[in-house]
Amino acid sequence: MTIQSTHSAMSMQQVADPVLAGWIFARYSASVAHDWRQVETRWEALAQDGAALPFQRCGWLRAWYDTLGREAGVEPMLVTIRDEIFDRDVVALPLVKRLSRGLRIVSFADRGLTDYNAPILGAGAPTTVSGARNLIAALRKAVEPADILDLEKMPAEIGGRPNPLLLVDVQDSRLFGNVLHVPGQWDAWHWGLERTFRKELERSWRVFSRHDGADFRQIVDREEAVRIFAELKRLQSERIRDMGLPYVLDEPAVDSFYDKVLEDGLARGSAVLTALVVKDEVVAALLGVTDGKHYAMVRLATAGDAWKNCSPGRLVIERTMKMLHAEGYRSFDFTIGDYAYKRRLGVESVPLYELRMNLSCRGLPLIAMDRLKRRLRADPLAMACVAWGRDMQAKLIRRRAAAAAAS
Repeated sequence: MTIQSTHSAMSMQQVADPVLAGWIFARYSASVAHDWRQVETRWEALAQDGAALPFQRCGWLRAWYDTLGREAGVEPMLVTIRDEIFDRDVVALPLVKRLSRGLRIVSFADRGLTDYNAPILGAGAPTTVSGARNLIAALRKAVEPADILDLEKMPAEIGGRPNPLLLVDVQDSRLFGNVLHVPGQWDAWHWGLERTFRKELERSWRVFSRHDGADFRQIVDREEAVRIFAELKRLQSERIRDMGLPYVLDEPAVDSFYDKVLEDGLARGSAVLTALVVKDEVVAALLGVTDGKHYAMVRLATAGDAWKNCSPGRLVIERTMKMLHAEGYRSFDFTIGDYAYKRRLGVESVPLYELRMNLSCRGLPLIAMDRLKRRLRADPLAMACVAWGRDMQAKLIRRRAAAAAAS
């Protein structure tokens, strides 16, 4: 059942409209659905006509709400903001509500798997501070009752248009994205790479291609895709566990989510699976998602030390980019994570931001503490004092332990 908010907000918003242009009053109302199928057609039309990142297109969101959105304690909150004057949808927000430490928190449908969170923007999405404030007022009313609005990992722009959620109170994120633009000829970009790195890429391909049955493939057959992706998951799990790091991607709901992203994506063209293979052996595999113009890498795995001499991870990325560039792609998103190979390929850092605000009195202490921590982190003297205090605390603990041992 869709719950229609009774709240609307008025703002002065400059819009370009074939019937009426200029400064007008925009009145926003918000509705909330709790099932993805209630908004799928509506949101896909908004994304097609407006602006959305691959992580906010139907392939990704359908898989998310059908798997992770059904977990215990997760309440889907699919919020659609509408301009009542022009009678059109202007913003869609894929959110959830969950309980944490006794607080009702509204956040993006993420679970740590969505690299960039963002709204879907329609033609009438606000571009002014006053418009953004009124849009957020409608959003706040729609998600009630709740205590905290916690929106993380948002880019400042979506398809070249300003993110209205970042026109008001906003904080920098510690995370950032990495995007590579190749607007011209592929060869021009390739020869523009730093010479040593370019030579390494060329040598890697020569070393790999010497093996009997060596091939780079885009996997489009469903059965082969299932096999290749299963191998990708196995290789990735082994690598992370060998490093002694926690691994959550094989949790049942998460595993099911990625399987649906691949299955639906192959059928609809929103997922791209590529691999380096030698006969039946998978040397490297890469899964990415796309909106037809912007390609974002999601999961990568390699066969390990036996193939280290041909740098299969870098190689499958470079071959995938070359293939997609020939199909008209010009933006290649390496998503979150700071790795040397990304910088050597020439990626541009994309700052990400957060919007965190209290929605009730119960959320005030947590928001106040969060802002205090941010101010402390931005003050070198304060951070030095915190470090000194921690050092003194550690020394005191050691002294007490030594005294207890001596007695």
